[in-house]
Formats: sequence, structure tokens, C-alpha cells
Amino acid sequence: MLTLAVIAAIISLFITPPTWGLIKDIDWHTLGMLLMMLCVLEGFKKENVLRPVIGLASKLKTMVALSLFLIFGVFFTSMFVTNDVSLIIFVPLTILLFRGGNKEHYILPVISMENIAAIRGSLLTPFGSPQNLFLYGRADVSVWRFMLHMSPLNISSAILLIIFILFLYRKNVKEEIVQEHESAPWEKEGRVRRIVYLVLFALIIAVIVTRTNLWPFAVAIVLVAILITDRRIFLQVDYVLLFTFLCFFIFSSSIAGNEKIAEALRNIMAGREYWITIGLSQIISNVPASIVLYPFSENFAGLIYGADTAGLVSLIGSLASVINYRIYVREYPGNGKKFIKVFTLVSWAFFAIVVIPGYLLSKWKFF
Repeated sequence: MLTLAVIAAIISLFITPPTWGLIKDIDWHTLGMLLMMLCVLEGFKKENVLRPVIGLASKLKTMVALSLFLIFGVFFTSMFVTNDVSLIIFVPLTILLFRGGNKEHYILPVISMENIAAIRGSLLTPFGSPQNLFLYGRADVSVWRFMLHMSPLNISSAILLIIFILFLYRKNVKEEIVQEHESAPWEKEGRVRRIVYLVLFALIIAVIVTRTNLWPFAVAIVLVAILITDRRIFLQVDYVLLFTFLCFFIFSSSIAGNEKIAEALRNIMAGREYWITIGLSQIISNVPASIVLYPFSENFAGLIYGADTAGLVSLIGSLASVINYRIYVREYPGNGKKFIKVFTLVSWAFFAIVVIPGYLLSKWKFF
């Protein structure tokens, strides 16, 4: 993805030579928000901030109850800590609990549903996914109106996930699991760091929701606070994602600066935002697809609904899906094809049900 982004950025600079205007057109606000989120969420992972949530899982005794908890744990946490982070938290826990309870044959269908939960849960909020963060930053709409428009997709997906879970355990909805896993205790010396990360996370959410022009100061506060608290966090941040964003911003701005190409793309996109976004996302993923297509889209709803549906089609459709795949194959080397088979079956079953309703909803104008 990074290689593709760099190639696209370089080619675009030959189409529209770089200027000061091009540099100004880069969405530095989104990059700043993403940098803050990535830094603080690395702190969340390192300090095990969500330990109380994870600890509840070990107390559940039936497979239905445990699967509901894990899948909807992803669904709800993804709204706040982004879809990829929610998977990083819950997928390894799922593998650990199911393996320890001798229920490994359920791992693939359940983490495939967790993938769906991450994609469809995160779409509700502006900060649930990178593409939402970018598109919300460009849209002239309040956070409440944004959530109102995304709620039909979110709520219907939650109901559908419950149906999928009950179907998985249809032969014995009371099937039990014996667990021996206990979550690791918090370290006392990490208490201050946990408090700092929670405060910084609240600051980030406030900056995103209020759309304040003082966001550069917020970025500085977050970076300085982490530098003082635990500078090693900076070694763990996903700079590849940040640089990929930057390259696609350059590509998008350069293409938009060429009137002939921009006009041609607007004509192609007109009324087809939903389908084109889903299609392009299967080639370059939904985050860069959103960045590239936004300047030429006249239907914001079609663009964002398409981006938030694209991850149900293939692994490439969402970077969160790739993360899920990587976590699984680390635990089960050589089972990559098996993962793709089950993932595709579950995801396509879900996609087939929601794709047309999503298209019909895309006619509902945001503003």
C-alpha cells in the first residue's frame, strides 16, 4: 500500500507540478488528528488500559455469551479506539480463550465476525476509522448529524451480527466453555501513564468534535506529554499509515489541480460514488480510495457509505481486515488460505444482505 501511494504521488507531480498551493491543499488537520490518535492508542495497548473490559470475558461460560461479548466488544470499542485497534485487542484474546477452552474450530468464524463488527461498529463515529476521520473533517456537518446518518447502517449491522452468532451455534445455543485464562494485572508504576493517556484521549475527542482551529496546539500537547511520559511509544507508532495518507493527499490534490482530469473524474463519479468507492477500495483499500475520490464526489453519503461497506468484500477492502489476517497467521502459520476462505464466506454473506440497503440509504443527503 505504501509503495502504491509513493508511486501515485510521484506520478501525480508530473501531471501537476508542485506549488505552494498544493502543499496548502494537503489535509494537515487529518494528519495531525491521526498522529495523535496513533500515539495515544499505542499507549493504550502498552499499558493495557482496557484490562477491565477484557477481564469480563474470562467470566463467561457459554459460547454464545462469550462470542457476543467478544464480537460486540469489538463493535463498541471500535467506535472510540478505531477499528484496527479494537481488533488488535480482541482477536488475540479470542484465540487465547477459544484455544484454552478447546474450541479452536470456532476461532475463524468468530474473528471473521469480529472483523465485520470492527468495520460496521466504527462507522458510527467520526473517529472510528481513518476514512471517517478524513471525510468528517471535510464535511460541513455536526458530529450528531454525522452519527444520525450513520446509525441505520450501524444498528442494522448489530442486529444482523446477533443473527449470525445464533446461526453459528444453532445446534447447541447453550454450548459451554471452560476457561482458565485470567487477564494480567495492572502494574502500579504504570498508573500515571494510564491516566495521562486517558486524559490525552479525551483531549483528542474534544478537538475532533469541536473542530477547533487550535488543533496544532493539541498536537503539540499530545506529543510533548508522551515525550515526557514514555518516549518509547514513538518507536511503535504506525508511521507507514501516516506517510501513506500523506502520499495519497498529494496524489488527490495534484489530480484535482488538473482541470481536464478532474472534470473527467467528476463525470465518471456522478451518481456512482457508492459503487465506485467499493470497487476502487478493492484495489487500494477504503482509506486511500476515500482520499482520492473525495474531491470529485457530489454525493458525500454515497462516498462514505461505500467506504464503510468496502471492507466486507475482500481483505484489501480495509486495512483492518489485513491486520486481522496478520494476527491469525502469526498464531497459525500456513493457514492463510483457510482464513481467506472462511473470512470471504462470512463477509460476503453479510455484504450480500447490506449492500443494496446501503445503496438506497446513500440517497439520503448529509447536507
